[in-house]
Amino acid sequence: MKKWNNSLPSEKKQNKTTMNNLVLRTLTGVLFVAALVGGTVYSPVTFTALFGLITALTLWEFTGIVNNHAGANVNRLITTAAGTYLFFAFAGFCGDFTPSRAFVPYLLSLMYLLIEELYLQHKDPLRNWAFAFAAQVYIALGFAMLNVLAFRYDAVTGQTAFEWIFPLSVFIFLWTSDTGAYCCGSLLSRYFPAKLFERVSPKKSWVGSIGGGLLCIAAAVVINALCPGKMELVYWIGLALTVCVFGTWGDLVESLLKRQLGIKDSGNILPGHGGMLDRFDSALLAIPAAVLYFFCIGC
Repeated sequence: MKKWNNSLPSEKKQNKTTMNNLVLRTLTGVLFVAALVGGTVYSPVTFTALFGLITALTLWEFTGIVNNHAGANVNRLITTAAGTYLFFAFAGFCGDFTPSRAFVPYLLSLMYLLIEELYLQHKDPLRNWAFAFAAQVYIALGFAMLNVLAFRYDAVTGQTAFEWIFPLSVFIFLWTSDTGAYCCGSLLSRYFPAKLFERVSPKKSWVGSIGGGLLCIAAAVVINALCPGKMELVYWIGLALTVCVFGTWGDLVESLLKRQLGIKDSGNILPGHGGMLDRFDSALLAIPAAVLYFFCIGC
């Protein structure tokens, strides 16, 4: 009896900690969504500033974890600056604010990342090159493609317009996919236990992924109703499924990366949610896939 009484305060403390973590996670999630939606919708300036900052933070985080956990010695400052500049160069070019020569400084920075290894005499320059350029292709280019979705050229008027619904829809589909996958996986995985990719992510199930896809289709119907004339319903559904599939692959890619590096979270900048890479892993494949989808449908 004495032992049971002594354990009670410990259980209460643990429950309180769990509740505090849940509140913190919920508050962070609400603020994160509000900032992303507000920054995207308000104006092209806030959109560009918001995702330029996100690009920089994600690149800085990525180069930090590969330097600390993968034995690399990547130039964090130049790699982050180059990738962030690429985002702004795409924004200027896609928005018809700058000519194509705006990309010249970015090309020079890539040349610098190659040449500097000749003089720094690092033990493994190939590893440094691999991770530095992986940061550009995986993160910087992924975020830069948002500008292709956001700034749309109208052949009739000859003007480029800021269409915030297209980049925002990618994130809406990612959120609904995650929600549907979690709910269906929690409720139905005991009856349909087949795993989606057990080697990389043991908790993901096929039934959860299907549930996420169905909820994405429902979200596409809602977006089409709220934003008439932007695109036909069948194309919205196609975009939703594209984002759902490639977003899942993006999540798995980051899971594989973290498994290889032996880390649980990519960072702790978002209390209760991990790092920037944890929050945008799905988007980094879903955004380029959405761009390819628009090119395929001629939109």
